[in-house]
Amino acid sequence: MTRAAEAVHVSSLFIDGTWATPSTTDRIEVLSASAGAPIGSVPHAGRADVDAAVAAARRAFDDPTGWRTWEPAERADALDRLAAEMTARAEQTAARVSEQNGMPISTAGQLEGGFPIATVSYYAALLRESITEETNPHMLGGTSTTRKEPIGVVAAIAPWNFPQCLAAFKYAPALAAGCTVVLKPSPETVLDSELLAQAAEAAGLPAGVLNIVPGGRDTGAYLVQHPDVNKVAFTGSTGAGRAIAEVCGRLLRPVTLELGGKSAAIVLDDADLDLTVIGEKLFGATMLNNGQTCFLGTRILAPRSRYDEVVGAFEALVGTLVVGDALDPATTLGPMVSAQHRDRVEGYIASGKQQGARLVTGGGRPAGLDNGWFVEPTVFADVDNSFTIAREEIFGPVLSIIPFDDDADAIRIANDSPYGLGGSVWTTDEDRGMNVARQIQTGTIGVNTYLIDMFAPFGGVKDSGLGRELGPNAISTYQNIKTIFR
Repeated sequence: MTRAAEAVHVSSLFIDGTWATPSTTDRIEVLSASAGAPIGSVPHAGRADVDAAVAAARRAFDDPTGWRTWEPAERADALDRLAAEMTARAEQTAARVSEQNGMPISTAGQLEGGFPIATVSYYAALLRESITEETNPHMLGGTSTTRKEPIGVVAAIAPWNFPQCLAAFKYAPALAAGCTVVLKPSPETVLDSELLAQAAEAAGLPAGVLNIVPGGRDTGAYLVQHPDVNKVAFTGSTGAGRAIAEVCGRLLRPVTLELGGKSAAIVLDDADLDLTVIGEKLFGATMLNNGQTCFLGTRILAPRSRYDEVVGAFEALVGTLVVGDALDPATTLGPMVSAQHRDRVEGYIASGKQQGARLVTGGGRPAGLDNGWFVEPTVFADVDNSFTIAREEIFGPVLSIIPFDDDADAIRIANDSPYGLGGSVWTTDEDRGMNVARQIQTGTIGVNTYLIDMFAPFGGVKDSGLGRELGPNAISTYQNIKTIFR
């Protein structure tokens, strides 16, 4: 089993391209999700630190020869250098994330170590092909020139569940567009942000282009309403997203919100339930990262004609999982991110029992894992879509299996949710699966899989958010359009 070599204690904040002394003595103490023991600390950015970071980003953006004025190929070269420096730190980054939030190291290596690097490289490549100005004939004579210009200073707020991935979803296209960024990581996962700062410094990003201010909700709220911020990009809870949207609406400030989910995994009556065939993909679509993933299909919709078979398949799937220390390569399901979050998940499990759902497996704490914040992977059957465990986002390894009569009934139940972020359809008839997928009110959905693609837009509808990240159009969300008539 691999363990972190030593505790990480950071004394400075990465602001304006250098390591600055924080304005306060407040610190964020970080605990291991697997062991419950201290593993490090970083400064807690105060308002003065946020002011300094935004001012640095403003100067870097307003500089008449600065980042926004660089040729696209120059910015692309800088992003490629950033990706190379991130690659040199990928293994260390994955380990820090895993120890902080409980993500199994086998998952963190791919997603937190690798995916952010690929995202930065992707936008570097797009940048080399970008066209920022186009001239066409004016309808009444003359010409109209359309320019794509960077929007300005971006406040990027990342959550704790995929801290490096979801940060990269924001800063990579923003930097490619020519914006400057102030990134606020979640207090639960801040040790990995030091490595990103090191990479930015080593890559030679100009001073002020990327700044990092660790902090809690107050820090985020102050950053969101800061008068020198031009755009906000946020991933987190729906409640926090609403509050941010209210501020941005009042300020007429563009905002992208990727929020919560309660997606449906629809198992049609012709689905192949052989776990040797679909088990890995089914796990990824329903329980990835210990259930601490916004897009997961935690509402399993099962046909009445095969209901017991579906329940048995998910019971068997859960039975294959190895629950343990997140840094153990054999672990497939790690702990919750914090004791408080574990209590929240356990509260939902108690609610399911109270409302009459049948506990198929799990529901408690695994034996022999007393020091971290572990919850047994849990499956409930005989769940009605009105139950709390079917309506609210649990954000843990808890699945609710809901019966349906036919395809139309499955579509109705899937759409009977305030959320619309992810989902999946499982069938041996892909045309049938595509037909069902088209009728689900959601931003993303998979047929016999669910896997985010950096080449395609990602985001939600309804209470799951506003706007899209990833894909070729993400750069445009960090640009203003100017038309010049001649």
